[in-house]
Amino acid sequence: MQAIGLCRFSYPALGGFQVAHDTIQERIAYLYAEKRLEERFRLFETVALPCLRAQTDPKFNVIIVIGDQFPSHYARRLAALIEDIPQLLIHKEPPRNQREVMKEILNEARIDPTEPCLQFRYDDDDAISVDFIEKLRSTAKHARPLLRGHRTVAFDWNRGYVAEFGREGINATPLYRQFYVAALGMYIKGNCKMTIMNFAHERLPRFMPAFSFSDEAMFVRSHNGSNDSRQKDVRSMPVEPLTAAQEALFRDRFAIDADHVRAVFSAA
Repeated sequence: MQAIGLCRFSYPALGGFQVAHDTIQERIAYLYAEKRLEERFRLFETVALPCLRAQTDPKFNVIIVIGDQFPSHYARRLAALIEDIPQLLIHKEPPRNQREVMKEILNEARIDPTEPCLQFRYDDDDAISVDFIEKLRSTAKHARPLLRGHRTVAFDWNRGYVAEFGREGINATPLYRQFYVAALGMYIKGNCKMTIMNFAHERLPRFMPAFSFSDEAMFVRSHNGSNDSRQKDVRSMPVEPLTAAQEALFRDRFAIDADHVRAVFSAA
């Protein structure tokens, strides 16, 4: 099955943000502020991209959605970062309703809409395990008897890490959380126009059957200064520096290299 990922890279949508702005101009100014974008690029380079390069199943695509007013020098920088990952595509859109435009992009990306597909969301500051696509496709294959009777089915891997990244490297703590954005996928039947963007990620099991797996770490959720979901009064999570063994695990499971993190953030 075709596997399609969707990544919103500072896209100035109408709606879809927990940080409110009175006008779209204010939202664009907030999203495209140099300090914020520099942090997003550091995280994209060191956290989000390496695991996509290293996927054990290379048969997937990720559409990176940016605004049509995205600063040109940053657009060139983004294109250069993904140049060696043929599965990634940059898609420009003017500000539009967040859910409607994302659903439209996902449906247009289906090679054959009469055939089923797999979809996943991908935040530009998170990571998935290097075998996420392989596990998603294999799980859907083994679940075929259930898939036949449903338009949509969710697949959730609920163990991972919360991590902070900086000049000193990586601080993290294990996390168990069901139906998080990272390491969450969805099956969509052929001739069905539903997408993973039709639903809030944590509400997926309200609307469809869902498989949830708790075996090994499958995601890294980045906590940083520009998380939209953490700009309000939220509970902080204590993190600790990774041990040498944990740094090796991050390299093996997520292709995140602590030395690379230190180098990129120290150069900032």
